[in-house]
Order: sequence, then structure tokens, then C-alpha cells
Amino acid sequence: MAKGLAWVVCVYGVPLLVVNGFSVLITFLQHTQPALPHYTSSEWDWLRGALATVDRDYGILNKVFHNITDTHVAHHLFSTMPHYHAMEATKAIKPILGEYYRFDETPFVKAMWREARECIYVEPDQSTESKGVFWYNNKL
Repeated sequence: MAKGLAWVVCVYGVPLLVVNGFSVLITFLQHTQPALPHYTSSEWDWLRGALATVDRDYGILNKVFHNITDTHVAHHLFSTMPHYHAMEATKAIKPILGEYYRFDETPFVKAMWREARECIYVEPDQSTESKGVFWYNNKL
């Protein structure tokens, strides 16, 4: 009451919107990319689900977000690991995972635009016999 509604909005509302906006953006970009498959219950298993994510470089923001942005694959594989070990774990798992490790070097603003345009819905993979694997598509 002493400071007024504008002060409350500036001190609490604006930071809340910024943090929540980044949380939604980061989660969206970690789990949305044309190269990421989606699975039905008949094809899904823990490892496939854990690897259905992508690491991205957010520049200086990587440190601000405690590297969850560029070590997200390791986070999915070892969810109880402390964040301060995520960088060394990522370096260790890259050669082991090989082609199954995904890293997107696209700047996050450009990636946000691309994913919003190209990842509209998922459809079944017609090229294989496993009908429980889905890929993003944008053909409306």
C-alpha cells in the first residue's frame, strides 16, 4: 500500500514474466526440433525418451541458467546429477552417444522462429515399419 501497484508490478510482476518467459522458451527449444522423434507407448522406452532432446548454445546465458541449456541431454540421462557436473558429463557422453547426441548451433532467436514455423504437428514415420515413431511436420 505504501509503494503502490506500479511498484509491485515492477518489482514482482516484470521479473516473474521474464523468468517464466525464459523457462517456457528454453523448455520449448530443448524438446522441439525437426530432428527429434516422438514415440507412442509401443515404441517408447526410457533411453529413447531421454535422448529426445537437444542441447543448444545460448551464449552468455548458458552460465546464467547454470548450463541446463547446453547440457540438457546429460540432464535427461542423469537427472539427479548436480548441475555443476553437467559440463564434464556432457563432454564424457558425447563420444559414447555419437550420432544420438544432438546439439543445435542455431542462435536461439533464429531457432525459436524456425521451430515455431516448422514444428507444427507430428505425423507417423512412413519410411519404416515401426508405426509408433512420429516426426515434426509443417505441411498444413
